[in-house]
Amino acid sequence: MSKTGNLSKFHSMLQEQVRHEFTASQQYLALAVWFDGQDLPQLAKHFYRQALEERNHAMMIVQYLLDNDIAPAIPGVDNVKNDFSEAADLVSLALQQEKNVTEEIINLAKIARDEDDYKGEQFMQWFLKEQVEEVAQMTTLLNVVRRAGGNLFDVENYLARESVGDDGDDDPLAPRAAGGTL
Repeated sequence: MSKTGNLSKFHSMLQEQVRHEFTASQQYLALAVWFDGQDLPQLAKHFYRQALEERNHAMMIVQYLLDNDIAPAIPGVDNVKNDFSEAADLVSLALQQEKNVTEEIINLAKIARDEDDYKGEQFMQWFLKEQVEEVAQMTTLLNVVRRAGGNLFDVENYLARESVGDDGDDDPLAPRAAGGTL
């Protein structure tokens, strides 16, 4: 609830996006644990890092709300999938998740624009750029998994060699995260 009155639609939807980001974090954690259980350390590391990144995104939104005198509510998360049989299924799920988040972020940017919330619209720009990178990286990873034809050691070598997903860790334009990024 806003400390200063009712929430705009944009701010209400931002509160909802915090839940989506935490849910994405938990889903990535489930994927990481599955890969860890399959003795695939590079894939596990990649998805552990993705889980932290999604957590950090949630906390960036929390910080934005705090900075705008809106008391954020920290939500529970939706159920996550834990049962998988093939690596391609996990990466396909991750890619679909990133595409869904992209649509959510686009919608948030539209709502901010429709409400003439210029600060909100500007805040969403970094997330839009981030989602382009996330979808592209996950699409590439899914292609690599499929091309490996079941040989996940090739995927492990690819991840070790290419350091996929390391780009966003030190982005100086990234919004501040409440409590700092992990």
